[in-house]
Amino acid sequence: MPELPEVETSRRGIAPWIENQTVTELVVRERRLRWPIPNSLENNLTGQEIHAVRRRAKYLLFDTNQGSAILHLGMSGSVRIIDSLEPATKHDHVDMRFANGKALRFRDPRRFGSLLWAVNTDEHELLRDLGPEPLSADFDAHYLWKTSRGRRVTIKQFIMNAKVVVGVGNIYASEALFAAGIHPKRAAGSVSAVRMATLVTAIKSVLERAIKAGGTTLQDFYGGDGEPGYFKQQLKVYGRDSLPCRVCKTEIRAIVLGQRSTFYCHRCQR
Repeated sequence: MPELPEVETSRRGIAPWIENQTVTELVVRERRLRWPIPNSLENNLTGQEIHAVRRRAKYLLFDTNQGSAILHLGMSGSVRIIDSLEPATKHDHVDMRFANGKALRFRDPRRFGSLLWAVNTDEHELLRDLGPEPLSADFDAHYLWKTSRGRRVTIKQFIMNAKVVVGVGNIYASEALFAAGIHPKRAAGSVSAVRMATLVTAIKSVLERAIKAGGTTLQDFYGGDGEPGYFKQQLKVYGRDSLPCRVCKTEIRAIVLGQRSTFYCHRCQR
């Protein structure tokens, strides 16, 4: 599933092409996605100028004066800029066409994504209860330590909880915990303030490096320019079970936490 770095990479790739451009047509070929595309969306968007393309958690927001379109990429979704008349292929479900002759094409083979509408994104049910952005000043060591007190859930599941902090998906949670030297099964409430500060720094660093590398392409992800993400080459533990740790050479282990594969080094992480 595209995570925060992949969504942010997509945002940066498409924004220069469509910000301050007017939507001339919305072509919806398939409405039956994870959440059905509303029948009113064509009327809401057509004729509107996209004055900003934002990201909130793993959602792309297309802001107009009347409201915002909310795009979720789901498990296999991607967006790219094309010439507006480029023929569609099987899984190209939506084209947002613009006056400059370009179009934003949403492709989603598994149909777990969606495109919705909100007059006020802060009040939308998918966004209103989300935690802070991990790269913002609101996400700091004191906040994470205070929020974790008394929590018996594992630290990995804790930082993957979008109500605690958004966008720290499975890949980047494993990588950040390795960088911070914290075992993924440790109870969140048992992590000291000092180690929590190290973890916050690691989360920010891992995400920033992943964005710089264009995200991580494991199977389906491609950025807004059609290029894959290259952070896979920098992964220290994720997907490396049975391989030697890049630091101590101990064999990387794999377990399942919260129904998600988790990778760690039992010597480097305590």
